Amino acid sequence: MTFPLFSHADEVEEESWGIKGQATYIWQKKPSFDAAYSGPNSLGIQAEKGYSFSGTLFFGARLWHGAEFYFDPEVVQAVPMSNLTGLGGMVNSEQQKSSGPNPTFYRARLFLRQTWGLGGEREAVESAQNQLAGMVDKRRLVLTVGNVSILDIFDNNAYAHDGRTQFMNWALSTYGAYDYAGDTRGYTWGAAAEYYYDDWVLRAGRFMVPLESNGQRLDTRITKFHADQIELEHDHTISGQPGKIRVLAFRNKEFMGSFSDALAYAAAQGGTPDVAQVRKASVKQGYGINLEQSLSSDLGFFTRASWNDGKTETFSFTEIERSVSTGLALKGSSWHRDNDTVGVSFIQNGLSKAHQDYLAAGGLGVFIGDGRLNYQPERILEAYYNFSLRKGISLTADLQRICNPAYNADRGPVLIGSLRLHAEF
Repeated sequence: MTFPLFSHADEVEEESWGIKGQATYIWQKKPSFDAAYSGPNSLGIQAEKGYSFSGTLFFGARLWHGAEFYFDPEVVQAVPMSNLTGLGGMVNSEQQKSSGPNPTFYRARLFLRQTWGLGGEREAVESAQNQLAGMVDKRRLVLTVGNVSILDIFDNNAYAHDGRTQFMNWALSTYGAYDYAGDTRGYTWGAAAEYYYDDWVLRAGRFMVPLESNGQRLDTRITKFHADQIELEHDHTISGQPGKIRVLAFRNKEFMGSFSDALAYAAAQGGTPDVAQVRKASVKQGYGINLEQSLSSDLGFFTRASWNDGKTETFSFTEIERSVSTGLALKGSSWHRDNDTVGVSFIQNGLSKAHQDYLAAGGLGVFIGDGRLNYQPERILEAYYNFSLRKGISLTADLQRICNPAYNADRGPVLIGSLRLHAEF
């Protein structure tokens, strides 16, 4: 787990328990746009509105020395535009695949974190969501076991990670090509170990995967079907400004259909290719590199690049197999709005050749499929202004311009505006 830290010279009192909370409402609208044709999983060309709401409580308690227990109940309600189809980089990272117009209550997280101090300097950990204040060694071993999101532990980024307060696009919350395991709400069960040694962190974990593509039920046969990931992180300072670089690799073993098998089956049997007809035990692997760098006390820069082999269907995240993103986040100190933030970013997403051929032949994925394809990379420009209303409450205006939605040059571009109200305590 990546902790927000104070200077090691600061001492903070250890919390024995804590309760935090958050609520986020996002409203979105797009105008009509041009398209030469549309298919079953296309983004609708008509003007549309959508929204999402989430509310979460974060309960934490210390059980014994170094042990912390967390429980997060959550509620969601949402109506996505175009039934959450037609894009690789979805425009609202709060939109869940299983959300609907009626409130749904569920357990988001239930996990134990054990920390063993191994010496070195001491650091102060601040009180935060799923985090109790206290002192930790810079050299330590941390074990997390239970029900979590993989993104709670892997691929953190100070400027592009949280769709509730930062950029909203899915491809900015993590690596676009990171088909990280999770149910339709993004959560899973498993374990991860983290070894901190001064400026270095090594993480590794194994987690359950869904029983079927983008399904809610998880496969408990974790020795047979699983998602493994490993990440190396290094903290550094450039011209007196802090930064981090992370390199991640993942390998998922799941019951998936391959695009080439679906094309071959359709050629032999006739009809449209369908990965659901050719599913078998398969492996997907991928890589990513993530850089965050403070350029001044107010300005930060980030960039990510990721790739997966693109042989098989998307199983848990979104339909992206190559992705590059970069952006800046600027605090409002220079215009006397210290708690405001303005951000701008660019994303380019792509597909493997096998996936392109599958879509061009009329194949459908979970999120995309226009019936045919004039392939071009999907390009997204996102900008936001996060306006602090008072402590713990903010209002954000966000604009996303998407060229070649779902990798199709025959459709778009499309402009999507958003308003977000976020509160936390």
